[in-house]
Amino acid sequence: MNVREKLKRILAEFNRLHGSEASARVVELGRDEVILEFEGSFCATCGLYDYFDDIKWEALEFGLELEPIEVLEAVEDDFEHGRYVVRYRIGRKPTLKMSVKG
Repeated sequence: MNVREKLKRILAEFNRLHGSEASARVVELGRDEVILEFEGSFCATCGLYDYFDDIKWEALEFGLELEPIEVLEAVEDDFEHGRYVVRYRIGRKPTLKMSVKG
């Protein structure tokens, strides 16, 4: 299963679980990043960024690593409704490697 297919399944599951509060869709898919749009009323007792992280945890179930790195756009209206565009990095975080001699 390629990244596009995995994202389709990840978002379907996210939307199934959170559809009454928020939905997500792919805006743009690049080689090492994806831009997602979230729209909805969002649960007032949940942290907004929890929704962005939920995609990350859902992705792990499908063997895909996503890390939210930047909110590109945030639009909120007077009726507790919002639209957020978030950039995610695809793949592992850079890690520090150590060489041990001897």
